[in-house]
Amino acid sequence: MGSIIPVFDGHNDTLTRLYSQERSFFERSDSGHLDWPRAVAGGLVGGIFAIYTSPPEESPERDPYYGLTITPAGYEVTQRSPVAHEYAKAFTLSVMAYLAELEEEGDGRVSVVRSYEALERNLGLGVLSMVLHFEGAEAIREDLSDLEEYYAWGLRSLGLAWSRPNAFAHGVPFRFPHSPDTGPGLTTAGKRLVRACNELGIVVDLAHLNEAGFWDVAQLSNAPLVVSHAGVYELCPSTRNLTDAQIEAVGETNGVIGIIFEPINTRPDGKPGADTPLEVIVGHIAYVAERIGVDHVAFGSDFDGAEVPDALGDAAGLPKLIDALRANSFDDEAVEKIAYKNWLRVFRDTWRQGDFGF
Repeated sequence: MGSIIPVFDGHNDTLTRLYSQERSFFERSDSGHLDWPRAVAGGLVGGIFAIYTSPPEESPERDPYYGLTITPAGYEVTQRSPVAHEYAKAFTLSVMAYLAELEEEGDGRVSVVRSYEALERNLGLGVLSMVLHFEGAEAIREDLSDLEEYYAWGLRSLGLAWSRPNAFAHGVPFRFPHSPDTGPGLTTAGKRLVRACNELGIVVDLAHLNEAGFWDVAQLSNAPLVVSHAGVYELCPSTRNLTDAQIEAVGETNGVIGIIFEPINTRPDGKPGADTPLEVIVGHIAYVAERIGVDHVAFGSDFDGAEVPDALGDAAGLPKLIDALRANSFDDEAVEKIAYKNWLRVFRDTWRQGDFGF
């Protein structure tokens, strides 16, 4: 195994998962995929930490298998219902308060970053950089009157939708095989939100967004296009993955695609499987690199939000994925770009210079 290369990961659900569990981020656990000791072991120097609002406790949609139908070719899942703004906001604020407590408990080991300068500084200090992300914009008022408050606290990345509709956009339902073209584009409020994120310097994440919404953002946004965790549709034709035209649009804006580790969105058959070899993930990375260049592909694990192959295991296994890239003829310069430099470039190009909040 080669030396440990720094890794910045484009998406995890660890923050949301920890909020609902009684365990410390700073103690190694056999639960989930990510904590401080496993981050250190794997060379993880930072990541986009998502807040995702689950359906209310009484909702049958809490069951991850709700509405699942196995078809002869794959699967279909019933479109998830919207969640109410006030419910999403209350949950989001609670998780943000927990994040503040986690940062304090870390005593300098972790930092919620609000500027590129802070991110770069943390790299040299061995501090884990946590980028606050909302996976779905439900916690934001439709008139955007609270967006600047979230920004001042530290919001630097925003997914317009999870796989359900909201006031701004329409997420894809989970289906395989099926095109990501599953519904209408952004709402009028959604278009305002994209422009507001551009103005503030918030990354607009297109993961989970349907194809019509993707193209609306591509037309509106003046920032690099970003898809934090997805795969290649030509290799795994699920609604969550990107067509060649979408991949090319990301490259044209100097953006980045974080390749998800989840088997159902990387395997050609769309099936779950912890026995999936790491070469399947590498195949998606290689496809994007060959089509639009190695500057536009990165990691988007979905740790603590999805199944990952046993060959990787958890964040401590990231060096194994690095070695798999090297075995696929990626040289050290390319590996460093994929592992962390491409994400850092997009933050530098999107976030305000020297802006630590209001």
